[in-house]
Parts: sequence; structure tokens; C-alpha cells
Amino acid sequence: MLDKKNKFNLDSKDNNSQKINSPIEILNPNKVNVNNLENLDKTNNISDKSLDFNPKNFFEYLGQDKLKKKLELYTNAAKLRNEPLDHMLISGPPGLGKTTISKIMAQMLGVNIKTCSGPSLERTGDLVAILSNLSSKDILFIDEIHRLNINIEEILYSAMEKFQVNIIIGQGTGADTINLPISTFTLIGATTKAGSLSAPLRSRFGISERIDFYNIEDLTKIILQSAKFLNIKLNTNSAKSIAKASRGTPRIAKKILRRVRDFAQINFKNKVLDEKIIINSLEFIGIDQSGLSHADNLLLKKILIEFNGGPVGLETLASLIGEDKETIEFVYEPYLLREGYLEKTTRGRCIPANAQAKLKQKYLGQKIIF
Repeated sequence: MLDKKNKFNLDSKDNNSQKINSPIEILNPNKVNVNNLENLDKTNNISDKSLDFNPKNFFEYLGQDKLKKKLELYTNAAKLRNEPLDHMLISGPPGLGKTTISKIMAQMLGVNIKTCSGPSLERTGDLVAILSNLSSKDILFIDEIHRLNINIEEILYSAMEKFQVNIIIGQGTGADTINLPISTFTLIGATTKAGSLSAPLRSRFGISERIDFYNIEDLTKIILQSAKFLNIKLNTNSAKSIAKASRGTPRIAKKILRRVRDFAQINFKNKVLDEKIIINSLEFIGIDQSGLSHADNLLLKKILIEFNGGPVGLETLASLIGEDKETIEFVYEPYLLREGYLEKTTRGRCIPANAQAKLKQKYLGQKIIF
């Protein structure tokens, strides 16, 4: 017979219903009203519609064709067997649509999805309460799963494999372990650092997929889709100009589109956004046509002019541009490395020879003839 203290420590549904509502978002896809894009309400009432277009199925989700085919197959197979989808890990840079894909899969399966982030799960009782509230075949989506506390992670082991949670009751010699059964569910973990996951947790995911950066063509379609939703007059060439400045990331593309809308609404009175307006807008918000921000250009300019292309140490760069090392390493460098503007060596950061000619013409007006 459990006393009141132990009942409270179990974090039952009644005790935690108020506590866990804040970090948890519960979606019922059966209640989602999916309308065609052409029939969207054009009113300005914010409560009537979302401020951005969110795909409700894989047809509306543009790009990532290979990944969509695999996920659609896994989802349909699980639905035919009347079984929960296998646990899935989705890795990739931020802003590419990991959360959106998870919600689409819940929509296809006709189940609820509960979303939370790894850092928000601070106590084991929080996770136990969430798991015990799941219905059969529901999806639990944990963003930034690599940042889970180790104690929380260990609770997931038995939950993922045996669909039960091991709870310790009492202290010292009087401590005892009970197994709390939970409904069968699917855990979808999203991470930007797959290598930071522990091996025991990573090996428990039956499906492991990576989402990559988008190409210019797919980003152009996404921008046109969002522009239609937001009632922005935009042609294909203008959308392509925004796509080239979006670093292969839909989240950045949509953010730029909204800022271009602001600029055009004030300065051009809702005209059709042509390429000239797009270029002026990008210049105003501090992004060039290559997708480089003011900080990116400053970093490259310092290396090129003051160090003749490098190499330069990370600490020296941080001091020169007034940023900390972590910001340079994790915010600015990934895109510059991917686009060939920068490379890492044992002696520091340097600009490759083939990129130096282009940057010298850009920053110094020098044309190099080979």
C-alpha cells in the first residue's frame, strides 16, 4: 500500500496535469481542417489563420523527395499492420523541417503527437507523466534529443523496448522497484548533433534518417508557396533570388520573405516584387545575393585583407570581429565551409585560392587574369 508521499513522487496524471501542460504541445490531427491553398481565408484576423504556411501532408511538403518516399512507405506499412511506427531518429541542421515531418506522419497515421524539447525534461517524473498519458500508437516527439539528461535517457530505454517504465519507490534498504506499463507508442527524436547521442539510445531507434539542405529549385517552390499563402505578389525569378540567399534552409527563406514583404509594403506600396526590389530589400536587411550576412563578409574580409587569405587562429578572428569563438565556429563557419569560402587547417582558418580571386574582386575591385 503506497502512502501519500510515494503517490506524489510517482508524478501521477492528476498531480502533474498542470505542471506538464506548459512544455507540451498536444495536437490532434483528426481535428485539423486541411484546406486547399487556393481557398485560404484572406482576412487579416490573426486568430483565423497561421502566420506562416505549414504543410499538412507530404504533397504540400516540398523538397526532400527521397526522404519523403521512405517515410511514406514506413508510415503506410505500419498503418496496414495496425502497429505503431518504429522509433525514429531524424538528424540534420536546424530549420529544415524535422518537426514538420513528424507532424505530417502523425497526420497520416491518424494519431496524436506530443512535442517537447530535450532540455525541458528536467525530472524523471515529467517524462513518466508524459508517457503514461500517451494513447496507443501515439507519437512522442522530442526535439534536441541529444540534450536529454542522462537520468531521463535511462527511463527511455525500457519505455522504447518493453513499453514499461521502471520506478524506484522509497529510499535506502526499504527501496523497491515497480514496473509501470505504458501504451505502445512511437518516439521520434530530432537532433542537430547525432554524434552527441549516447550509443545505447541511438541503437534503439529502428529508423534513422538525415535531412539535408535544400537545393535552389526546391527552395524557390517553397518561397512561392509561402508567398501565395501570405498573399504576396512574387514572380519566379524574384523567388529564386531569395532562395539563393537562404543558405539552403526553408526557415531562413521564409524569414527573408517576411522581411522583404515589410520592406516592399512601406517603400513600394504592394507592387509585384521584382528582382530589383528583392535586391534592394536584401541589401537593406544586410544580406548579399550569395546569402552572406554582414558578419560573414566582415570575417572573410579580415582574413583576406589583413592576413592575405590566412591562416588565422580562431581566437584572433574572434577578437577582430568582436564575436566569441563558439558563435564563429557554430553560426558563421558551417555555411562558409560548405560553400567553399573557408577551410580549416591545423594552423587556423584560411580562404582557398579559388575563392580568393572572387572575394578580391568583391571587396577590392581587383580582377585577376590567369
